[in-house]
Amino acid sequence: MAGRKDIDPASELVEEDDEQSLPERDELVPEKGQGAAPLAAGRGVLLKHAKLAPSGPGVYRMLDAAGEVLYVGKAKSIRKRIVSYTRPTGHDTRIERVIAATAAVEFVTTATETEALLLEANLIKRLRPRFNVLLRDDKSFPYILITGDHWAPQILKHRGARTRPGEYYGPFASVWAVNRTITALQRAFLLRNCSDGFFESRSRPCLLHQIKRCSAPCTDEIDFAGYAELVREANAFLSGKSQAVRGELAAEMEKASAELDFERAAVYRDRLAALSAVQGTQGINPRTVEEADVFAIHQEGGYNGIEVFFFRTGQNWGNRAYFPRADRSLDAGAVLGAFVAQFYDDKPCPSAILLSHDIPERELLSEALSAKSGRKVDVNIPRRGEKKELVVHALANAREALGRKLAETSSQQRLLRALAETVGLPRVPRRIEVYDNSHIQGSNAVGAMVVAGPEGFRKNQYRKFNIRSDDLVPGDDFGMMREMLERRFKRLIAEAPRAALPEGVAKTIQVAAVSGDMPLPADADDARESPWPDLLLIDGGLGQLNAARETLDALGVEDVPMVAVSKGPDRDAGNETFHVPGRPAIKLPPRDPVLYFIQRLRDEAHRFAIGSHRARRKKDIRESGLQEIPGIGPTRKRALLRHFGTLKAIERASVADLAQVPGINDETARRIHGYFHESAT
Repeated sequence: MAGRKDIDPASELVEEDDEQSLPERDELVPEKGQGAAPLAAGRGVLLKHAKLAPSGPGVYRMLDAAGEVLYVGKAKSIRKRIVSYTRPTGHDTRIERVIAATAAVEFVTTATETEALLLEANLIKRLRPRFNVLLRDDKSFPYILITGDHWAPQILKHRGARTRPGEYYGPFASVWAVNRTITALQRAFLLRNCSDGFFESRSRPCLLHQIKRCSAPCTDEIDFAGYAELVREANAFLSGKSQAVRGELAAEMEKASAELDFERAAVYRDRLAALSAVQGTQGINPRTVEEADVFAIHQEGGYNGIEVFFFRTGQNWGNRAYFPRADRSLDAGAVLGAFVAQFYDDKPCPSAILLSHDIPERELLSEALSAKSGRKVDVNIPRRGEKKELVVHALANAREALGRKLAETSSQQRLLRALAETVGLPRVPRRIEVYDNSHIQGSNAVGAMVVAGPEGFRKNQYRKFNIRSDDLVPGDDFGMMREMLERRFKRLIAEAPRAALPEGVAKTIQVAAVSGDMPLPADADDARESPWPDLLLIDGGLGQLNAARETLDALGVEDVPMVAVSKGPDRDAGNETFHVPGRPAIKLPPRDPVLYFIQRLRDEAHRFAIGSHRARRKKDIRESGLQEIPGIGPTRKRALLRHFGTLKAIERASVADLAQVPGINDETARRIHGYFHESAT
């Protein structure tokens, strides 16, 4: 234990908004001494394929002997590009490594070089080749959607595929930014955000109408033409015509004042104030830039940090940091150019993209993004003025973000090494899976898996499991754990069997003779990292550990280490006991950094499990229309919704507030409140 004195006891897992990870330093260091034989063999393969390569534009893929894609590139002439790789000199170390490992080449022709650039970005993002710059765009961006499939469109937050008819605006850097903007837009344009089902069931305006955030088209407080005009104004504002919309509202306010209709004038005044609030809380806001994305890159110690700012309608819609994996031989412009091309593979482009560094083939990228967007997209490096100020601001943020990430990653690595030492792991774990479940007396049971590694929590890899077994006794935590692990590992065995792992990864997996000395995959290239966990952390005592071990043994998975965490007698933090198969129970000192680290892992799993359970319970309530609550039938349901307006308002109401609803006595009010607020386990 003496080797862990340099660890900060307050260290926690990294929780960057973007969940971007730094690559391991070993990934970035060029391999020394490739040797003449592998290079000659690789050049021979390339020369053979060059004879068959098309002479026009397109994309080529270089593959290794196992069929793994090493590198994806595009060229104006594929044949000339492949021939260039056969020359014995003039290549940097990275390209020599690619050539030496190449066993085959595949081609895809395109009509133009512009199409080739777009296809290259798509393939890099999908195939994740080892030697390309990789954008780790783990979390999709939230958007604002004004729907187009109802006569009274709603405004809402949207994430994922844009399949619903309507107008999408974004991206926003965070859910918080979207929610804040929607609230301000509701005050400005009075658009509804309720579901269509709730809309159709209304007989009187809801609470949002009373607080002047909805015009209540559901009860004809506004006619079709009036609501359509509000929708038009909202779409115009979000499309960048903010000054025109402000001018219209100001003119209407002056007109109402001239007609001595001061009540109507006050409505327009409040709407104008709400529009000002959209911009007033955004921090840095440009005066002359209506729509642009700003990219700035900072390189340090072989790592890359890229900060992206989003500006729409003259407003700052937030920023996000990225840490792409790239060979350390690539300069800032090369990394940034590859990053931007991949970034817009599945996102709409603004009219202007501002960069901190010049990039290769900038004009070609502008042409490709313009073709993809159906409008002119300028890609520029501003030299002066407000645009230059925006880039400088983004560059400062990129520098700070990379500095924080480097410091946090270093601390995280120390904690992982200490964890491996504490529980007797032969290697530092790169993938930790933590399991927990949540339910109320067996109802709406949900299992949860969170994932952590050297870079912190990997939220894009979290998974929830709706417990399906019909033969479980309510509250059977052991049975829930068995179902969760069985489903997880059956799928893992089917999709990524150990024998099918890339050769470089599979060779590192050792099979130990005893459970107390279970193996871990050695560090592998992050792009091809094994999806198998290096450590399972189970929230529970020996019973949960035995259930987990039996489940994996039955599946033939005997080489995955696991640790169970049981709480102390009073269930208070700091008195946990750790159970490892084949070893005595472990108790750590109250201020041990590893104790804090494991608590953090467990608490994150518990948070995710509770959140998933509550979401499932709320969904059931919505689908059952509150009637799942004992004593609540259609009449009381209508009374509650008439009084509070929304299910969320009912959930937040106190017992006294609930008792004010006609037909709801004190006992029923307590029952309703208890249903929403009873603690899940």
